Amino acid sequence: FYSPGAGFGAFLVAQPVYAHGIGGRYDLPLPLGFFAVGGAAAVVLSFVIVGVVVRGESRLVGYPRFNLFRYHWIEFLLSGPFLWPVKLFSVFLLWLVLTSAIFGTSRPVANFAPTFIWVIWWVGMGFFVALFGNLWALVNPWKIIFSWAEGLLQWTQPERSLHLGHEYPQKWGIWPAVILFFAFAWSENAFAESSSPRFLATMVIVYSLITWAGMFTFGKQQWLRHGEVFSLVFGILSRFSITEVRVPNSQECGECATEDCRSGDGRCIDCYECFEYAKEREFNIRPLGVGLGNLGTINPSVVAMVILLLATATFDGFSATPEWLQVQTFFLTQFPELRSPALNGITIANTLGLIAFPLAFTSVYWFFCYLMFRIVGGRPPLVPGLIGAYAFSLIPIALAYNYAHFLSFLLITGQLIIGLASDPFGFGWDLFGTADYLINIRITNARFIWIFSVAVIVAGHIFAVYLAHIRAMRLYPTQSLVLKSQLPMLGLMVMYTVVSLWIVSRPITE
Repeated sequence: FYSPGAGFGAFLVAQPVYAHGIGGRYDLPLPLGFFAVGGAAAVVLSFVIVGVVVRGESRLVGYPRFNLFRYHWIEFLLSGPFLWPVKLFSVFLLWLVLTSAIFGTSRPVANFAPTFIWVIWWVGMGFFVALFGNLWALVNPWKIIFSWAEGLLQWTQPERSLHLGHEYPQKWGIWPAVILFFAFAWSENAFAESSSPRFLATMVIVYSLITWAGMFTFGKQQWLRHGEVFSLVFGILSRFSITEVRVPNSQECGECATEDCRSGDGRCIDCYECFEYAKEREFNIRPLGVGLGNLGTINPSVVAMVILLLATATFDGFSATPEWLQVQTFFLTQFPELRSPALNGITIANTLGLIAFPLAFTSVYWFFCYLMFRIVGGRPPLVPGLIGAYAFSLIPIALAYNYAHFLSFLLITGQLIIGLASDPFGFGWDLFGTADYLINIRITNARFIWIFSVAVIVAGHIFAVYLAHIRAMRLYPTQSLVLKSQLPMLGLMVMYTVVSLWIVSRPITE
């Protein structure tokens, strides 16, 4: 999901100063099989521990939390007047990305837009919201600009509103966002010119028009909940984080006119529309991961988004392996006459891979849910019951894989932004005296990345085992049924652990 653009990554690798940024080839201290067996054993052991320890009252949806708004100065700092500089800066960054992409140099490495979009924003924002909370809900520039336009219209013509008032069709779910996310994933993973500033300018303009058209047609909040890709993606990831927003008074939650924001116990959690207008509010610190287990009904379009996040992230990693290089070579030899950036052998191979991986992940997930369905005697229904019930337990796996695969990319390639801040257009400026900054490739190394990857992947799967167990406790009345139902999920988690470690190891050991 929030993986760096394949084209941009390839471009940087082609620059000799950045080549092998994590220190080149690294021989694993032990054969990969030892790590795979050890990781799988850790997941199995966590299943045993969770099955023994987590029972009884744990089926409830409560969890410890601490309201930071008890300190009134924190609530005061997060109020409107103090947010204006943050919002202005966010809109300024959107303007800078667009103008540098249009008018700046066409060399991706010397232009502000590619590094900011693919590294700082896409990878960095994903890392941040997953750990600390949904910053995107605060700094989304498309939302900010539309809100300003709404406010201006209300000030000049109070009787009018800046949307047509059409009701969003509930049968659509979030399928518009799923489709747009797949297009976004294709542009970064399959399109050879994904790092081209001019292409990025076109992408930003087109997406801006789609977003504002959706808000104008259905209303700002309706589109943010169903069609604005990044509000949905970052919102899903932030449910793993250590913070949440909550409206404790359910009567103040009626403005939404939707159940999308409600948790499993009917509480209004992580709904920024309600939070914006409520008088009684909480900004809580909570344990990692509990937000993923505190959900109500998950419809098929949300399941599709979750699987697409996991599958596209995995494909991005697999596309860096020697095995996928052979696939690309095969397609290059099969279509030697296709040489345009939009259509060539590599584009065809990556497009097919980007289609095949979500389909394969969907099939595997459906198969293991079907096994669970059969083991527990056919309850609850397979679709949408079990399929929807366990989808969010896959999120820690996706997060762990992305931290493992893209940490070095963020730490090393992300340093480009230091120089680009002084010369965003590539015109030879030195606004802040950092234009000649040289990337420090020693900030990390392959040994650290590998150890970190093993630890975070195993930890992510342990989180997934725990979340799946909690979900099972809410579905089945007895502990024996809970444990029986989780045997297929354990198999799925072990398989994901081994596959993830293998994929992450390939660029290091080859």
